[in-house]
Amino acid sequence: MTTDDAGPDRERVLREEPDRRSHQDPLRGSRTSGFWAATVSLGVVLVLLIVFIAQNTRTTTVSFLAWDGQVSVAVALLIAAVAGLFLAGLSGMLRILQLRRRVKREAR
Repeated sequence: MTTDDAGPDRERVLREEPDRRSHQDPLRGSRTSGFWAATVSLGVVLVLLIVFIAQNTRTTTVSFLAWDGQVSVAVALLIAAVAGLFLAGLSGMLRILQLRRRVKREAR
């Protein structure tokens, strides 16, 4: 086959591509199914969180720099977890920005 013969075949395949997409599986994943799965997952996490808080109602003393206070164990752990998630998200965001700048710089 020569390069001249490859041209018409390639064009035919490109024309058939949209037809193949229209015949995809009707039960494939969609944004709605992803949203539904996320909602169910968050509901399960919420139930587990409520159980965690209900089981850890004992108070404890928390000291941070100049602040001292009495707070329940569950609240102290939740605050620590949220702070950890914030720091992890911040570092991930900074890394994404760094990579985007690198890609833009190399594209020039």
